[in-house]
Formats: sequence, C-alpha cells, structure tokens
Amino acid sequence: MNLEKYRAVVFDLFHTLTSADVLRLPGRGTSEILGVSREDWNRQLFSYSDDRLRGKITDPFTIIERMAHAIDPKITQKTIAEAVKNRVERFRYALINIQESTLNTLEKLKQSGKLIGLISNADINEIAGWEDSPLRRYFNSVVFSCNVGYVKPEKEIYEIALRELGVRAEDVLYVGDGGSDELLGARKARMKTVLTTHVIKQLWPERIEKAKQYADYVIEELPELFVLRC
Repeated sequence: MNLEKYRAVVFDLFHTLTSADVLRLPGRGTSEILGVSREDWNRQLFSYSDDRLRGKITDPFTIIERMAHAIDPKITQKTIAEAVKNRVERFRYALINIQESTLNTLEKLKQSGKLIGLISNADINEIAGWEDSPLRRYFNSVVFSCNVGYVKPEKEIYEIALRELGVRAEDVLYVGDGGSDELLGARKARMKTVLTTHVIKQLWPERIEKAKQYADYVIEELPELFVLRC
C-alpha cells in the first residue's frame, strides 16, 4: 500500500462513492416529472439554488418548488409533491445500493488505520437516506453543506473536516469526481487530490479534462487508490 504518508482520506459523496445514480435509479427523473428540460433543471441545481445547499431552505417541498417555479411558474403543487417524493426515494436508493468494491475500499482504508472523512454539497432531500446507508459506519467525519452553511470549493468546508479529523491538510488525500470545483478547493486547502472518473465518464465525459487540471492523481475505480505512487 502506498498511502502510508497520509493520515486521512476525504471523499466526495455523489458520483464518487455512489454509482447507482448513473443509469439504474428507479422511477423517473425530477425534470421528467416536472415536465421541464434536463438542461433547465440542471441549471437550477448547479447554478441557481445555493440556498438549498447552504441549508437556508430546509423544507423538502420548498426546495423543489423554488427551482421548479423558476423554470415554469405554472407547475402544479401536486406535480411538485410527486417530484419531491420521487427525488428523496431515488437518492435514498443511491445511498443504500453501494458497489461492493466501494465498501471494500473503505473497509481496507479503515483496517489500515486511516481516518476517513466525507465532504458533500447536498440539500436535505438528497441526504435523507444517509442514516440507512452502508457507507455511514466508515466515516470519522461527515460534513454536509446543508448542515454547516458552506459549500465546496469554499475553504471553510474543508477546514471543518480537517478540524473534525484532527489532521493537517498536508496529511490528507482528497478523492472526488471534480464537481463544484472541489479538487481546486481541496488543492487550495493544501490537500493532495485524486480525480475518480468511474461515474462521470458515463454522465459528463466532457468535464474530465478540466477536472484533471486540479488533480494530483487520476483513477477510474476507487480500489486503484492502493496502487497510487504517492
């Protein structure tokens, strides 16, 4: 194992530790239920819904309603309620149905004595299933943006994780898919960074080259962490 120099490994959650959400989630997508384009919905999710990620909005219905009505004010309350229920269920499914290779990687890190952290930009709907996730037992620190009021790539969210783990940034390896400029944020926080491409190569392959700019290492599958030349 080539990770001896690092005391802790910190992971992103969605699209890094979860992969059920690539193609196999049950039910219809939120944009389909709302009757809006996927492009418009993703624009709301990733660019215009900061309050949900910072925990300023914690009501599940209001979170979806604001984004839906920003696209089309005529979307009905009934449709929004269906979208909320479906979104919570789909994210719960993603958090519960974790690849065996991911669980094995976390178990191996834990057995080797590594501290394990999690930093995720997420709203209350997206983490509703966390308490039932098989991932939960592996983490020494869990930082969800909606609980702390900061989002990646802001330095504060990384600093919270470092304090909870009780380690220096130089002793941490950060692993993520590169979304939300998380690798840039981790690098600015003085962590070493690992880009994992297993999920994003299927969803957003065009994002990989940009993310590589801020990655010290690039892997496809999480078990490759154990053969890194750090």
